[in-house]
Amino acid sequence: VQLQASGGGLVQAGGSLKLSCAASGITLSLHSVAWFRQAPGKEREFVAVNSWGGGVTNLADSVRGRFTISRDKVKNTVDLQMDSLKTEDTAAYYCAASRRRWSSGHYSLDQIAFPYWGQGTQVTVSS
Repeated sequence: VQLQASGGGLVQAGGSLKLSCAASGITLSLHSVAWFRQAPGKEREFVAVNSWGGGVTNLADSVRGRFTISRDKVKNTVDLQMDSLKTEDTAAYYCAASRRRWSSGHYSLDQIAFPYWGQGTQVTVSS
């Protein structure tokens, strides 16, 4: 199983980036996909999840209203659209997959729920 995260880069505060997560070895449409991020010296934290089967999504309070997670059925990816970026969004972003499903609501997920991980893609937001 391989997850491939892409799309990171350097952007000014207020700008936008779109990250994509592709997979091989698993059927992405049958897996929930989440994005986590880890800034230097900090714990890895939950950002967003797109649950398979019903399209339920949930985002962390810190990004709700600015980030959107969605599936691109043509490209077979799960994308994280990041708008109105802030310097505090600077981190390595990781995508992860799980067969579990989640219901709607406001919650944070633990990385232990996700057995499959991609390598990080760096997002740097300058002031």
